[in-house]
Amino acid sequence: MGYRERYEAWLNDERLPVACKGELAALNGNEKEQEYRFGAELEFGTAGMRGILGCGMNMMNVFTVMRATQGLARYILTLPEGAKERGVVISYDTRRNSRLFAEKSAGVLAANGIKAYLFDDVHPVPMLSYAVRYLKTVAGIMITASHNPKEYNGYKVYGEDGAQMSPEATEEVVKYIGEITDYLGVVAKENSPLILPVPKEVDETYIQTLSSLTLSKEAVEKCGKSLKLVYTPVHGSGYVPVTTILKKLGIHVNVVEEQTVKDTEFSTVKVPNPEFKETLSMGIQLAEKIQADVVFGTDPDSDRLGVAVKNGEGEFVALSGNQVGILLLDYILTRLKEENALPANAAVVKSFVSTGMARAICEKFGVALFETPVGFKFIGEKIKEWEKDGSHTFVFGFEESCGYLRGTHARDKDAVVASMLCAEMVCYYTYIGKTVWGRLNEIYREFGYVLDKNISVQYSGLNAMKEMNAVVDGLKTVQVSSLGGLKVEAVRDYSKDVRTASDGTKTKLNIPKCNCVYYELEGGSFVCVRPSGTEPKLKLYFSVKGKDEAAASALLSDVQEDARRLLQRVN
Repeated sequence: MGYRERYEAWLNDERLPVACKGELAALNGNEKEQEYRFGAELEFGTAGMRGILGCGMNMMNVFTVMRATQGLARYILTLPEGAKERGVVISYDTRRNSRLFAEKSAGVLAANGIKAYLFDDVHPVPMLSYAVRYLKTVAGIMITASHNPKEYNGYKVYGEDGAQMSPEATEEVVKYIGEITDYLGVVAKENSPLILPVPKEVDETYIQTLSSLTLSKEAVEKCGKSLKLVYTPVHGSGYVPVTTILKKLGIHVNVVEEQTVKDTEFSTVKVPNPEFKETLSMGIQLAEKIQADVVFGTDPDSDRLGVAVKNGEGEFVALSGNQVGILLLDYILTRLKEENALPANAAVVKSFVSTGMARAICEKFGVALFETPVGFKFIGEKIKEWEKDGSHTFVFGFEESCGYLRGTHARDKDAVVASMLCAEMVCYYTYIGKTVWGRLNEIYREFGYVLDKNISVQYSGLNAMKEMNAVVDGLKTVQVSSLGGLKVEAVRDYSKDVRTASDGTKTKLNIPKCNCVYYELEGGSFVCVRPSGTEPKLKLYFSVKGKDEAAASALLSDVQEDARRLLQRVN
C-alpha cells in the first residue's frame, strides 16, 4: 500500500476523530504533505520517538503514541512475573498535547493489565528517571521533545535502572510496535484503577537527595542570600524543582516571571533551547536591570541548562555547554579534593564529541576519564556497570549539549542538580574573591585555550536520515592526512568500532557502535561528523587548541574550511 492509499484509508476510517478528519481533508491535492505524513512510519529508535505534531503515521499524535505504548506493553508482558505489577511511571512537559499523550499512554498500559503511575503536573526528565528508581517500576515514559521547536513533541522510554532503554530492549519493543498495523485500533482504559498518582514523597525525596550533593555549604551560607541570580524555566517544567532546591539551600533567586507560564507555544523565544544566548535574552535583560551575577535557563523538560555570566568588561556572555562542563568538572574535583572526599577510584564520563580539555583537567586530579557515544543513556550504563563491579566511583558526567549529572539518583542529564551546582559554584568563587569568568580564564591559561564549536547542517524530507548517513559513509572512503594544517593522527570509525592510526595500525575502540567519523588531530584537537538521532541535522563538532583565544580562533577557521571542502567531496 502506497502513501496515497494509506492517506485515503485514514481519511475514510469512521474511527478517526472529526478534527483529524478535517486536518487530513485539507491536504487533498497536497501530494508532498501526504507523502511526508504517510510515506513512512514515525521511527522509534534508541531515543524513542520525536516528530512534528499532526495527523498521520509519520507524525506525533495520540495514535502513534498509543501504538508505541501498546508495543511497550507487549514487551513488558514478556518479562518475568511481577513486571506488570511493578508498573510504569509516566511524566510529561509543557508542550502541546503532552498531558493528553501521557494520559493515553497510562490508559493503554492499564488496558493491558499493567500498573501506571502518572504525575499530576509537569515534571522534568531527571525526576522521571528518579521516580523509576524510587518506585522500582519496570519502565518509565517521558512525553517531551526536549529543546526542539514548538511544532514537535516526543516519547522517550526508560528502563528499570532509570536510564533510557537499552538498544537491546528497544529492539524488542520496536518489534512489537511493528506488528501493530491498525493504528486506530489500540484500546486505552483511562479510568482504570491501575492508574495511580505518583506519591508526593517522590518530589520530596528527590529534593532531599539533591541537597545532599552540595559541595560548598559554608560559601553558600555566607553568600547565598546576597547572590543575585536570575533563572528562567523558558515556560518549561524546571520552574518548581529548580526554585525549590535553590530556596532549600538558602540561595536567593530572581525568576523571569513572564517565562514561568506553561506556554505550549513558547511565545517569548524563537526556540526553547538554552544553548542559545537569544533564549536567555529576557533573563539577561532582567540581570542587567538588577545588576545580577549570573543567568540560568532550562529547556522544556529541564534536562539541559544554559548559563550566562559577566565577562571582564561587565557584559553578559552565554557560556557554551563545553565551558559549563569544564567549570563544573574543575569545581567538583577541586572541592572534593579540598574536603579530602575525592574517591581513589573516581571517574568522569563525557560523550566523545565533548571538549578535549576534560582530559587535561582529569589528569591533573588523577581521575579516570571515560568517553561514550552521544546520548546520556551511555553515561547511565557506565554508572550501572561501576555499581556492579565497584571498579570506579562516578563523580560527574556531561555532554556538550548542556547536559550534566552529579550523583546517581538519576540516569539522565539533570538541569535541576546542575542549577544547584552552578549556583553554589558562583557562591564559592565569590567567597574566595574570584568570579566564574575569572576562573574559566585561569583554566585556559593553565591548559591552553581550547575552542569548541559545533555546526548543524539541516536536512528535510522522508529521506533525511538516509542522506545524512550516506554523507558519513562517504567520509569513510576518503583518505584525509590533515585538516586546517593539523596532522590527522588517527581516524575513528565508530560504526565498525575501529581506530586507524596514520601508520595504518588498527585498534578496537570497545565502545557502543554508532555511525560516526572522528578525526584525531595533533595536539589534542579533533573533528567529528555524525547524524543527529533526534533531528534531521548532520552534526559537525570541532575542538581545537591554541596558545590563546586568537590563535585557537584562527586555527578553527582553517579546520572548518577544510572540513567544508571534505564534505563537498562526498556530497
